[in-house]
Amino acid sequence: MADAPKDAPEPGRTLIRNIGRLLTGDLDAPIADSDSLMIEDGVIAGFESEDADRIIDAAGCAVAPGLIDGHCHPVFGDWTPRQNQIGWIEMNVNGAVTSFISAGEVHLPGRPKDAEGVKALAMVAQRCFANFRSAGAKVIAGAPVPERDFDRDFYVAIKAAGIRHIGEIGLGTVARGPDAARVTGWCRELGIETIMHTGGPSIAGSHHVTANDVLEAQPDVVSHINGGPTSVPFEAIRELCRHATGALEAVHNGNEKAALVALDGARAENRLADFLIGTDAPAGSGVQPNGMLRMATLLASIGDLPAEQAWCCGSGNVTKRRGLAQGIVAQGRPADLVFMDRPGGSQGDDVLDAMTMGNIPGIAAVMIDGKMRTGRSRSTPPSARVPVI
Repeated sequence: MADAPKDAPEPGRTLIRNIGRLLTGDLDAPIADSDSLMIEDGVIAGFESEDADRIIDAAGCAVAPGLIDGHCHPVFGDWTPRQNQIGWIEMNVNGAVTSFISAGEVHLPGRPKDAEGVKALAMVAQRCFANFRSAGAKVIAGAPVPERDFDRDFYVAIKAAGIRHIGEIGLGTVARGPDAARVTGWCRELGIETIMHTGGPSIAGSHHVTANDVLEAQPDVVSHINGGPTSVPFEAIRELCRHATGALEAVHNGNEKAALVALDGARAENRLADFLIGTDAPAGSGVQPNGMLRMATLLASIGDLPAEQAWCCGSGNVTKRRGLAQGIVAQGRPADLVFMDRPGGSQGDDVLDAMTMGNIPGIAAVMIDGKMRTGRSRSTPPSARVPVI
């Protein structure tokens, strides 16, 4: 008899009890009034303490939805040619990231730029990551970068191939407002999600994209509104917060001061639910396994956003704006969860206090589809407490 697939959900019923803080990832109710969580066959079943096949004692740790890096650049497997580094996805799982969304597989050496080649690359990336999950991570790959000579038939073809979103407009020859608007218009008709580079060029071959270009195109996601890595002027960021209809994304590999300007702009326009975080890694700045944790902590400390809401910017906000199932702790959602606490030596009573003071969480364990994927993290400071399995 063949072995069960290693990435199948954990079968049976698992009870997590003695939770110190239960973060939901849902901005409307970011903390749940419960110290227990029931999981059945890898899916959250409820918040009551009931009979189970296995019990996990959270030992007072906080439990939260795994973070979703909504802006990354995978290629194939757990290797990045940009930094020639092995194991970056696994290390990000150790940094509390359970899902990744590709913004384009642009770092592949010699990547094709003709229509057939771009489509083929997207299909191969999508299908490879559907079959390969480093440390259980869910990588939503296959993000073809638009080029100016692609006509509407190209987007019809990628939709038929099962591609759900395109790569960053601006990383190819489509960059100016009129060209970008033509692409976003076609994609909107076809139900393909669009994202658009914002700011100065990231690497040789990419383009400077202004706020006016973005406003003319109105993509579904304003990618790295704080620059990747060079931001548009701060007043232009505020203009995007006022008039861009897409989600407002800030990334670790951008301008941190500009990220706080964008956060203030989103709050001023009552658009915190549209504010998302990502890393934009791997990139020239490197691979940062704790990049998502650092972004959430930046918002909670210097940005004065309640830490539980900052966590939503990397989980439930991404879930809602980008049409995912994971990222929110609720009945019927995948049990992609993080056990965490304040890092040893930090001030504060718990992880939320630590984040408010500028200290990133200590990750005690990571669960994906109800299955434990890590113990105490290899990439964060040690958590003050750890769950007992």
